[in-house]
Amino acid sequence: MQFVNFLAGTTCFFLLLISLHLFFAKNGNRRQNILLSVLLFARFGQVLNSLFIASGRSFPLSLFFQFFTPFYLVAPACFYLYITGFVYERKGFRKTDFLHFIPAIIGLLHVIPWPGLETLNWNLIASELQLDAYYSLNAKSGLFPSYLHSVLRPALTIMYLCLTWLAVVRSKILWQTTIDAATRGWALFLLNVATFFQLLGLLRRLLRYFGAPVDNITFVAINCIGLMLVLAYALHKPRIFYGFLLVAIDLKKEEWQDRSDIDTEPRDVDMQMNDVPEIRKLVTIASKKINLSAAQVEQYIELIKNEMEGECLYLNAELQIIDVATRVIIPVHQCSHVINNHIGKNFRDWINGYRIDHFLSQHPILADKMTIEAIAQEAGFKSQATFYNAFKKEKGVMPKVFFAQETESRERLA
Repeated sequence: MQFVNFLAGTTCFFLLLISLHLFFAKNGNRRQNILLSVLLFARFGQVLNSLFIASGRSFPLSLFFQFFTPFYLVAPACFYLYITGFVYERKGFRKTDFLHFIPAIIGLLHVIPWPGLETLNWNLIASELQLDAYYSLNAKSGLFPSYLHSVLRPALTIMYLCLTWLAVVRSKILWQTTIDAATRGWALFLLNVATFFQLLGLLRRLLRYFGAPVDNITFVAINCIGLMLVLAYALHKPRIFYGFLLVAIDLKKEEWQDRSDIDTEPRDVDMQMNDVPEIRKLVTIASKKINLSAAQVEQYIELIKNEMEGECLYLNAELQIIDVATRVIIPVHQCSHVINNHIGKNFRDWINGYRIDHFLSQHPILADKMTIEAIAQEAGFKSQATFYNAFKKEKGVMPKVFFAQETESRERLA
């Protein structure tokens, strides 16, 4: 029990911290920040109330259970709006979106201590909740009947979960290339996680229905462990943690969009900094201070190339220099220094070289089934413009001219 309390307390701390940070964050997509904040805050209340239910304490439960009721009822709608916000790249709330907050208004009306309302028996409520959480609640907990919790809450959860999956399938987000890969990955990851947690809650009810022993503490522990694993996963994915969990991606900002101009891919730190003369001087000075022995340089080159070639990292369209440095466990500035000064290319040109080689190796195999652009996309290029520019830079001519020259050369040899 003490371990569960510690686990739940830690989970509550992180959920509350991140939800408050998102709610008051001024950067990023404000709509997405608020929706995710409400979701995490509702989950915080659920874990907190689960502890009070398990302990059988009626006083804190009477306060917090009522306070979080509107959040419980609106959380499924917030989840739906959050995922569809990524799917359809919505930047703000539409008028019709506010209709989804009607359950929150119902929950608020339910918990208001109206004059003449009969006194609530929180000892009875606590004992019923201890049996099977809100599914078993028959005692009146507010203005409306107990069905508000035992029927409406699971109904809203199932309905909005189905609507979310339907929206994702209809949008074809799984096959879209216009949506940023990290955004698509986060939305699908969160959808799968939420589905797991919701089905876990329904499993609890199903087990109770068939008379199987159900321990409330066990489900609290499973929920807390699951949430901590999700947080740990996000911490190891900087693009997810800093781009979604702390501050939602800002769809208005150009740097988060998949550019369609010539330089469509995010440039590495060195290239961005070298655009400004004053900063370029500082970079030059800083690079001189990197003192690596010849043996260290050779070792770093071998590590970097082995990781890039052995794991085919270049096939990841979102690959950044920080990802490579993390994989080989060397500082980013040293990794950049070795690539620029000893391999002889900037990071973007270097990985594009690998992508071009992969494209040329796959083209004879896939040319009859796929277009040049589709093969290039599988090689790690985010857009046609980037591919064509990289190909011409690497080979001196455009792909069709290159293949024509290759064909002509073979015919001459024959």
